[in-house]
Amino acid sequence: MRLYPNAYFKSLYLNLLLTVLALCYALIMGWLLFYRNRYFGEGYSYNLVPLYTIKKYIIHYDHFNFDIWFKNLFGNIVLFVPIGFFLPLLNKKRLSHWRLIAASIALITVVEVVQLVTKLGSFDVDDIILNTFGAWIGLLMMKFLIRYK
Repeated sequence: MRLYPNAYFKSLYLNLLLTVLALCYALIMGWLLFYRNRYFGEGYSYNLVPLYTIKKYIIHYDHFNFDIWFKNLFGNIVLFVPIGFFLPLLNKKRLSHWRLIAASIALITVVEVVQLVTKLGSFDVDDIILNTFGAWIGLLMMKFLIRYK
């Protein structure tokens, strides 16, 4: 019986290393999303209008410190690239663009709703868009690596 029946790599050690890296990533993301102090004021906020926050950061970029602007736009993309890399490793069927996008949207929406309900973050539909885009970039990277392994 193989430990990873749908694994891409035949090496048990490589598959175990990737599993450990995925678990470390999940722990780090859990800390960033739920335990890190995210507030600069009192209360929490939410955005249900698609592209509202993204447009605000692009159009009014000069009203924000560069680090806030960069983290909110590009950080939300870059931090979720590993989802597109690790999720397909769980099952080859997840390598489909549509399956990964659907799984990413579901996963990220759950995270955003938990942040809203627990008040440990803010719900922003634009985070779902940016995070999913990051996961899709990770999938493209994974497909490139698989092709040339």
